Amino acid sequence: MDARIDSAMVMAAGLGKRMRPLTATRPKPLVRVAGKPLIDHSLDRIEAAGIGHVVVNVHYLADALEAHLAAQKRSFTIGISDERDLLLETGGGMVKALPQLSGDPILIVNSDNIWTDGPQDSIRHLARHWDGARMDALLLLIRQASATGHGGRGDFHMDPSGLLSRRKPGRIAPFVYTGVQLISPRLLDDAPAGPFSTNILWDRAIAAGRLFGLSHMGQWFDVGSPASIAPTEAALGEV
Repeated sequence: MDARIDSAMVMAAGLGKRMRPLTATRPKPLVRVAGKPLIDHSLDRIEAAGIGHVVVNVHYLADALEAHLAAQKRSFTIGISDERDLLLETGGGMVKALPQLSGDPILIVNSDNIWTDGPQDSIRHLARHWDGARMDALLLLIRQASATGHGGRGDFHMDPSGLLSRRKPGRIAPFVYTGVQLISPRLLDDAPAGPFSTNILWDRAIAAGRLFGLSHMGQWFDVGSPASIAPTEAALGEV
């Protein structure tokens, strides 16, 4: 039985430095790729999954992003987590937004990735595999060889049960994080104050044997720089 996902957060507060010069005049989530702003690709997927409330964090050129969100005609409500005064990074951003997020699990989505579904809706696929008794977080992963536009060495190893471990220094890991995950609010219990990375929470979950992954069956594109836009659009045009 699929877990019920009542709310989602879209991470949209970054400075977009790698996307310069396109981000000189607009926040990265509003850079257009394949006919629409990056953030709209994420919002489309969230809407298709039937989630009722979305929180978006804002910092850089926040007024433009808020205006774009205010003009949305969606089946879900949209709340803003305002980080104008202090950019809180990924972990701190989730902590600040948590009072606006309901349910367990909660969907967290980065706004600078685009994905296509495989045989089934990817968010519903995550919901189907969620097991709150065993998991504090369930990450959607893609094999490094299929991670279009991603130049790293991989992020995680995954055992047959889905349990995750980190890439060893100097080595290559087979799986890359797609920027899509389900979390339980307890992942944020006793979280650090102020800005911090989600990696701190993941490492804590790994140590407790409660960080799991699920392999993505569709396409995934890391749209991190201007040079990545044309190849992404070309690949999506072939779908």
